[in-house]
Amino acid sequence: MSVQRANGASLLHALVVVCALCWALSSWCAEGQNPNGQLSVDASPQNARKIPDKMFGIFFEEINHAGAGGLWAELVSNRGFEAGGPNTPSNIDPWLIIGDESSIIVETDRTSCFERNPVALRMEVLCASKKTNACPSGGVGVYNPGYWGMNIEKGKVYKVSLHIRSSDAVSLTVSLTSSDGLQKLAAHTITGSKKTFAKWTKIEFHLRSNQNNTNSRLQLTTSKSGVVWLDQVSVMPMDTYMGHGFRKDLASMLANLKPQFLKFPGGNYAMGNYLRNAFWWSETVGPWEERPGHFNDAWGYWTDDGLGFFEFLQLAEDLGASPVWVVNDGASLNEEVSTKTIASLVKDVVNGIEFARGGPKTTWGSVRAAMGHPEPFKLDYVSIGNQECWMLYYRGNYQKFYSAIKSAYPDINIISSCDRPTISPSNPADLYDVHVYTSSSNMFSKASMFDNTPRGAPKAIVSEYAVTGNDAGKGTLVAALAEAAFLIGLERNSDVVEMASCAPLFVNDNDRRWNPDAIVFNSWQHYGCPNYWMLHFFKESSGATLHPTAIQISNYDQLVASAITWQNAKDRSTYLRIKVVNFGNQAVDLNISIVELPTGIKKSGTKQTVLTSSSPLDENSFQQPEKVAPVLSPMVNVGQQMGAFVGPYSLTSFDLLLEPSKHDSI
Repeated sequence: MSVQRANGASLLHALVVVCALCWALSSWCAEGQNPNGQLSVDASPQNARKIPDKMFGIFFEEINHAGAGGLWAELVSNRGFEAGGPNTPSNIDPWLIIGDESSIIVETDRTSCFERNPVALRMEVLCASKKTNACPSGGVGVYNPGYWGMNIEKGKVYKVSLHIRSSDAVSLTVSLTSSDGLQKLAAHTITGSKKTFAKWTKIEFHLRSNQNNTNSRLQLTTSKSGVVWLDQVSVMPMDTYMGHGFRKDLASMLANLKPQFLKFPGGNYAMGNYLRNAFWWSETVGPWEERPGHFNDAWGYWTDDGLGFFEFLQLAEDLGASPVWVVNDGASLNEEVSTKTIASLVKDVVNGIEFARGGPKTTWGSVRAAMGHPEPFKLDYVSIGNQECWMLYYRGNYQKFYSAIKSAYPDINIISSCDRPTISPSNPADLYDVHVYTSSSNMFSKASMFDNTPRGAPKAIVSEYAVTGNDAGKGTLVAALAEAAFLIGLERNSDVVEMASCAPLFVNDNDRRWNPDAIVFNSWQHYGCPNYWMLHFFKESSGATLHPTAIQISNYDQLVASAITWQNAKDRSTYLRIKVVNFGNQAVDLNISIVELPTGIKKSGTKQTVLTSSSPLDENSFQQPEKVAPVLSPMVNVGQQMGAFVGPYSLTSFDLLLEPSKHDSI
């Protein structure tokens, strides 16, 4: 046995050496004997085609704590004590007690003033400030660590809100502290007589931190004996994106992609494993204290629905993106509603559209107006379900939703979960949804996925795509390159593909339910994975002009390319952008030929942007957030005939600054 194991180890060592030599040899070949290729671009206006205005967008799903503990800036986890369920006493996780059972007893009961979330926290303080029964130094109470620690910043202001009831006089200190409670960052003491808090009372105030701490907690402590009830305890930073409650750094990363649409609230999250845990829009609007929240059973955690239907619409508006609402069509992963009994759910969706689009005096539009948005949102897309065409009642239910929505709002584009061949006059759709999850090599090959799709309506929305599998890692260069090739294929086929977005968008590094993701974060840090940076190469493609391209190269089929003309919104300069994905391990000397260009190319102002790294499996991290990130450099010797070097495992864009046309100068 030991001899065999030694031989096995020797064979493994030899295999590693051989692989290393192969890699070295391929690299030497790439440096010394690069294959030559020809890339032709037909820039003639008559052969050009406009890419759809909403071609590239983003898809948000509440997965990986993307919203709760992420994009939504609320710092308190389980702020209403509802996460343990309606039966009391219940688990109050992640809240914990300060003190011991001789000084404090904490439990939940159903005494809240909120009908839809009746659970409150009852805190019975047994000790006092007197010497005979003195509380510990600093008092007793409860604390909340937030979502793996609260990031509290020096000089920043935080809005604290909570509801209190008491059978005794109150002296309750609310403070932001370090994770061990020893470092005080900010504090405020709430005091009042027995009469003051005899009924539930809402208290709001601001805390300004005097120090930085990325792993902070919220404490509520007292040294006064008696019983105090607490409910709906919230801490929100005042400095949020557009002032609308979104974490500024994460929302800014989305804005930097210039997304043309925002699809929400998710796929499986919209369905739920069971319908009782699906996303029901009407439960997520109105005052946040009155939202019941729900268990996200698809991804295994509680969501208080602070990030609700209204907030998704607001985020889309803030980003300048069109909202695409994924509605629950009566199906979860484990159950579904029959077509005979679907009418109430159909009505609920129509009501949801009225909430978004109705005037401020309509039934549901008035609810939106009361939330501070009297003007309607521009909701033009509704997706019926999440890839459920295979389910028993989907087609029958879909037709009910389609008819009711089109009757009330004929201009809304309705997206079907069924594939294109199933769309017909009896099963109509404006768009059909496509999801693509596969290996990097297969994703690269899917650059031609829509080449043979029949032209004409309906068009596709590729609302979820991602490289998965061993070489995807937590977000590798090679995965990003494969996805880039796929998107170039979508650009080329944008006459039959209307929209596209990757998935998933976010991951909290403390709750990786899915890998890879575009953006990684924790309480205070964030970085973009290679596929996030890859998306920057496509953010000017929506609404741009697409030009035909052709590649000729012998014995090397690892290149994919596209060409667009786009205009810089700031200075109105026009560029011809040529994108090239090299998915192989050989560098390529590329001869680029541009024909029928209506105007000239300026000798200065042209730039080259390259996304690559030393290894195709390289990833970014908190320690090296831009290990794989675009590198920009100026280009010289540019023209309609020019040479270019395309490195192995790379995405390169050449942005050629064009001379103003006669039409531009008029």
